[in-house]
Amino acid sequence: MGAKSPFGISLTPKDRKALECRARAYTDPYCKVIRAKIVLLAAEGLANTQIAARLDTSPQVVNRWRKRFAEHGLEGLNDQLRSGRPRTFGATVAAETKQLACELPATTGVPLSRWSCMELARELIARGVVGAISAATVWRILVTDAIRPWFHRSWIAPRDPHFAVKAAGPGPVRRRVRRRDAGRTRVRCVCR
Repeated sequence: MGAKSPFGISLTPKDRKALECRARAYTDPYCKVIRAKIVLLAAEGLANTQIAARLDTSPQVVNRWRKRFAEHGLEGLNDQLRSGRPRTFGATVAAETKQLACELPATTGVPLSRWSCMELARELIARGVVGAISAATVWRILVTDAIRPWFHRSWIAPRDPHFAVKAAGPGPVRRRVRRRDAGRTRVRCVCR
């Protein structure tokens, strides 16, 4: 038998019921189920080494969750916020990016039929929203709300006043050509 832990656990009926529900929950993450089982076994009076052997974990892990439950109760079994790299772009940049991605490129004066992440990044920099942003960052911002403007196609209205004259020029003439040996009809493009 292992040494007695300094963190004694005594459960109220309400806490025991909540922990038993957590320990039986097969859809919860494995770590939450193990934490509940650690506390339940600790309440039965088992030592950390015995609990660790039963649950196939280390005594240090058992000690950590036993201590957290003794100090904070059920709330102590939840994950704490972790430190990490601070966000480079805040909520305003994300909102501007999403708003721009939902606009048609032609309405913004950009001659594109659809936005790509690289074009959105260039436009955000040109508008002065950010100093620099990568296409991958734009993609990460848009994917959080399932915004995918690169799948949307719009028509570009021609801005050239002489577009109709230029477009009416000579174009390819299509003729049907029948090949005798294969018996299939093929369409061949012949320029004038």
